[in-house]
Amino acid sequence: MKDATLGGYLGEHERPPSFEGRDGGSYTVELMAEPEGGGTAEAGPWRAYLLFVRWRGTEPVGHLESGYLSEGTSEREVREAVERMTLHAVKVLLDDLISE
Repeated sequence: MKDATLGGYLGEHERPPSFEGRDGGSYTVELMAEPEGGGTAEAGPWRAYLLFVRWRGTEPVGHLESGYLSEGTSEREVREAVERMTLHAVKVLLDDLISE
């Protein structure tokens, strides 16, 4: 299945996947990447994480952030690593964050 991974889903559907969290809330997920320490891209390693936005109807009402899931020398490298995550693994991560 082309859309069984986060990157495959984003490429196939051109929108972020959505999930129902274990709390019954509706969430979408965004892949975020930033240079270490929030500095400039040339400053050092890049890190990637997932941002889960919680929705009520058409309004965002909160969010959850994963820890860093990938670290590398470029934005592309860290994004590609996280894009390989299965949607099942993304959902498990979301539910774990809700439980914390």
